[in-house]
Amino acid sequence: MDQRVDSPLEGLQQAGQPLAGQPTSARQTGARRPLGEFGLAALGRAGRAALLATGRQPVPDALEPLVRVHRGRHPQADLALLARAYRLAEASHRGQLRKSGEPYITHPLAVTMILAQLGAGTTTLVASLLHDTVEDTELTLDQVSAGFGPEVAYLVDGVTKLEKVDFGAAAEAETFRKMLVATGDDVRVMVIKLADRLHNMRTIRHMKPASRLRIAKVTRDVLIPLAERLGIQVLKTELEDIVFATLHPEEHADTRALMAGHEAAPDTLLEPFARQLARQLAEARVAAEVTVRPRHCVSLHRVLLKRAAAPGRDGRPQGPQPADFGRLLVVVEENADCYAVLGELHTCWTPLPGEFKDFVAAPKFNLYQSLHTAVALEGGAVVEVLVRTRRMHEVAETGVVALGDPSPAGPAQDADELDRTDPARPGWLSRLLEWQQETPDPDAFWSALTADLAGDREITVVTECGETLQLRAGASCVDAAYLLGEETGHRCIGARVNGRLTALSTTLQDGDVLAVLTEGVQPGGGQPSGPSPEWLAHARTPAARLAIERWLADHPARLPVVRTGPAGGQPAPPAHRADERRAAPVEVAGRPEAPVRLARCCTPVPPDEVTGYPIRGGAVAVHRAGCPAGRRLRADGRAELEVRWRPEGAPAAGHRVTLRAEALNRPRLLADLTAAISAVGVGIVSAEVEPPQELRVRHTYTVELPEPGALPALMRAMLKVSGVYDVSRPHAPETGGARHPGRAGGNGGDRPPPGVRPSWGIHGRSTAFSGHRSPGEIQGPSPQHSSDQRTE
Repeated sequence: MDQRVDSPLEGLQQAGQPLAGQPTSARQTGARRPLGEFGLAALGRAGRAALLATGRQPVPDALEPLVRVHRGRHPQADLALLARAYRLAEASHRGQLRKSGEPYITHPLAVTMILAQLGAGTTTLVASLLHDTVEDTELTLDQVSAGFGPEVAYLVDGVTKLEKVDFGAAAEAETFRKMLVATGDDVRVMVIKLADRLHNMRTIRHMKPASRLRIAKVTRDVLIPLAERLGIQVLKTELEDIVFATLHPEEHADTRALMAGHEAAPDTLLEPFARQLARQLAEARVAAEVTVRPRHCVSLHRVLLKRAAAPGRDGRPQGPQPADFGRLLVVVEENADCYAVLGELHTCWTPLPGEFKDFVAAPKFNLYQSLHTAVALEGGAVVEVLVRTRRMHEVAETGVVALGDPSPAGPAQDADELDRTDPARPGWLSRLLEWQQETPDPDAFWSALTADLAGDREITVVTECGETLQLRAGASCVDAAYLLGEETGHRCIGARVNGRLTALSTTLQDGDVLAVLTEGVQPGGGQPSGPSPEWLAHARTPAARLAIERWLADHPARLPVVRTGPAGGQPAPPAHRADERRAAPVEVAGRPEAPVRLARCCTPVPPDEVTGYPIRGGAVAVHRAGCPAGRRLRADGRAELEVRWRPEGAPAAGHRVTLRAEALNRPRLLADLTAAISAVGVGIVSAEVEPPQELRVRHTYTVELPEPGALPALMRAMLKVSGVYDVSRPHAPETGGARHPGRAGGNGGDRPPPGVRPSWGIHGRSTAFSGHRSPGEIQGPSPQHSSDQRTE
């Protein structure tokens, strides 16, 4: 349980060292200059005399280790400012003790040492020395500001906890909210908090058992994900190991025992391969440093869990392999050298398909850059290799700390343009700050925060317009729609992922190409249909959930009015009788009260010539004259009934008609056809695409017409789409009195064989169409319209 204080940060002291075998300067390569008449002792006395001559006060002894580390990264640091901050902190905390019995000043000193090892600037270290003074001593924020400036005061205020006396049980949640808001203006606030938590976790053994569990769980749920998002891996890994030891001591002990056994035995795999790779790169004239990077405890535990879950060739769970205990890290000078190393690796050893990841060209959301690959050695062992430049390595280890203190002048002028690091506010933090303003309730904020941080990683999705979206892993198309804007999310009615129409509930993957299909502007400037309550089941991000919940609260569902009879002895309103007549589009001779159903096989619309056939329940099925399904009903002995269209009648669901487009298969044909349909103001109810045959494809659409006279214009618009050579209505009668043409086209080329089932179906509406369907109606393959013989 006892952790080494400097274990994960010692390696950072070497971050500025040159590659092995490479000179750091011309002075190193030449002969050493003689000291002349001055010896080392004389030079030391002269240096001390010069220091005293300047009038500068010596640094307190307690600060000497901290100063050595800080001056190694910042040679021009203001040591007098650090000494003054230390003296104030020591005087303020004098007499206070920690749970371990040590003087309290040891805590801010240890936190500041962690930040110095990370390479933080002087301002950050000053704020770190004072970070507990306002919270635990009589020192006020105004005094800190007067003595050290408003910048230091802002950082100290950002990490100062809120009092339980004022906030009660909500104090912890509101404290994190306050820190996150402060982090939005200065990310150093969260960096100081993470270093503070790391030292507290190193000494957590002095806490009561209940406090240990509570602190470890908060660290696991909030602080570790924040360290991951800020890219500070050296803090994240040590926090993970201590939390693992606190919450799962037995598993931690077993994993540590495995690690100790591996370290005691000679390395017969990774070290020899590292030397072999170094020789190969030297022969290829690629300056590189190859080292073995051991896995930390939690990382090894995750690998072992995967091994145990994957059966080996004998069908039994796999045990740990020598390559599981570490990876190879190759550090080079230039970005181009990364790909040179990759070429040597894949040329001399067998790369594993699917294991290569290029985070150099496409950095992760937390600025991480590296090439990842895995190669198989002669004995069959698989070794993972990471390749990065020295600058990438520094950013990979210390994240936002490596970018330096924020400056109004912007990033440093000598920054490498190829690093692709962004010192501005991280995108995930901007989104978090947006939705937290909509969550005033502390409990709801805390639940949303832990849920948002629960994802171990984020994914990158690119829109068809070229816009890049950063989403948490597991996000759906609904989340992406609301990330594009709340208005876009409310008007969203569908999505296209990688060129295919898909459900709004579809989980997006890293690298997907997305198009969000939105509802067109309503006539007269009306409001869009808006989200459905079912969307909440698909929304993974707090921003999307809050926007949907807010819209649903502002637009309560309109429940249908159920009438059981005239109220108060008054007759029923005449509008109700008019609605009943409107729901009956045709009247049947001799059966005025019989319910009618328009057949889906031939989808009759006025002024088609129609006929009726009695079916179960006393209803009448209405088919177009000449429909094969109607002929079969007549052959089965069903009586033909005379029906005629009512001029004022209309189906309750609108005039629906099915159209079939025959076309030469080409990219974007589906998009162009749906766009042509929407251009004439027609809504799509369902669409089906059959598998292409001999470069020809068949699209079948069921649409809802605003009025029957729009059908000819719709068919002409579809026929004008490039590649479409025939547009027809299924079961078009060969002869009959229908005034609407059954076919629009020139040659009416050969059709694919009848009865071919569609490869997929989509139910709902497409972009810019009127009306709305819930995302649950957008489905996969559906056989409902696959057969030409469907009847009512």
